[in-house]
Amino acid sequence: MDKLQIYYTVIYIFMFIFGVCVGSFLNVCIYRLPIGESLTKKNSHCMTCGEEIKRYDLIPIISWCLLRGKCRHCGAKISPRYTVVEFLNGVVWLGTALWFDIIEKPVYIIFTCLMFSAVIVVFFMDWDTQLINTWVVVFIGIMAIGQIALCRAYDQVSITSHIIGAFVVSVPLMIVTLVSHERAMGWGDVFLMIAAGLYLGTQGALVALAVALVTGSIGGLTQKHFSGSSKFAFGPYLSIGIFVAIFFGEKLGDWYMQFTGLNEMLS
Repeated sequence: MDKLQIYYTVIYIFMFIFGVCVGSFLNVCIYRLPIGESLTKKNSHCMTCGEEIKRYDLIPIISWCLLRGKCRHCGAKISPRYTVVEFLNGVVWLGTALWFDIIEKPVYIIFTCLMFSAVIVVFFMDWDTQLINTWVVVFIGIMAIGQIALCRAYDQVSITSHIIGAFVVSVPLMIVTLVSHERAMGWGDVFLMIAAGLYLGTQGALVALAVALVTGSIGGLTQKHFSGSSKFAFGPYLSIGIFVAIFFGEKLGDWYMQFTGLNEMLS
């Protein structure tokens, strides 16, 4: 293994470990934001007995495994989802570093990783509560503005496309929200796609919506089959669409244009 390969390997390992550590904070956001609890003023504690968790029991993934998923103080079960979120964020950060050239696009990768982390919070929070936190959406918007401002050298999407992307999906969702009186769609979904669409651009936003509609239809029908309820959060499926759009949006968009013949019509 030459020096360059060692250098890349060290960076990838760091991205995964740091991503896992950030994932630990995402768990705090997912559980505390909906109940209005401070993210910083109160130390991590058992959700059952309220006992403060010691620092040596806060090592991401490892502590949960060593404790066998139980609170050291009261023995109550600790949800494995804490570990899932930590591991998922680590994998996403690593995948982003691998997919995009981390040497050529370090700033873009930083913005994208942080945006992905916010989307993970949206996914799990909306899944639990059917609410999307405004501050998380604002954070995604800030990442979008930062990415547009600082990554023009290798951003293949025009500024105009980014601006259109903020409205091309959010406006139809807003119409559905107004017409249905928030029964079919919520304002959180609208605001999410304003921020995410600004990040993705026109084509990426449309791909995100298409993926969300397909996965949401499958998820909604599955839920109705097992629970009998047709009400479900759409934010998690928009989150899946955003992930897919960032990694495969350009290829999927080009394939669709070619498949439908729109590329010839518009050329």
